[in-house]
Amino acid sequence: MTEPETEAVTEKAEDSCSLSITCATILDNISELAEEKRILIPDNGVILPETDVTINEGESVFDVLNRTVKEKGIHMEYSYTPVYDTVYVEGIANIYEFDCGELSGWTYHVNGISPNVGMSAVKVKPGDKIELLYTCDLGRDVGNVFE
Repeated sequence: MTEPETEAVTEKAEDSCSLSITCATILDNISELAEEKRILIPDNGVILPETDVTINEGESVFDVLNRTVKEKGIHMEYSYTPVYDTVYVEGIANIYEFDCGELSGWTYHVNGISPNVGMSAVKVKPGDKIELLYTCDLGRDVGNVFE
């Protein structure tokens, strides 16, 4: 007698992406950073190591970032620009644009690419690798590759 076939029950894994936040470029440009800000820079330049983050349908890169920094207790300041319907990240972990020179600020990559739109316009897909990177040279020092 053969056993009846049973249908395997599999739980759908939650959709996720990875997110990291680094400011390692500042370490190479520390002389540009105000003395009082230097204490804010982690020794390895990593504010948030690569972390798996659950994503919800329709979330943007900004949505994932904003939710994650709130959960992790990481300070972030941003502004919304209605004319472009996008968000601009001004500072993370009290490290702001222009803190390390006139060409410095926050940029981002998704799967190694620098989208040419604001992060609130880019929808996250399962498996995406999101990197928030502090640049001291308009992205040239973090390998910005535009799509």
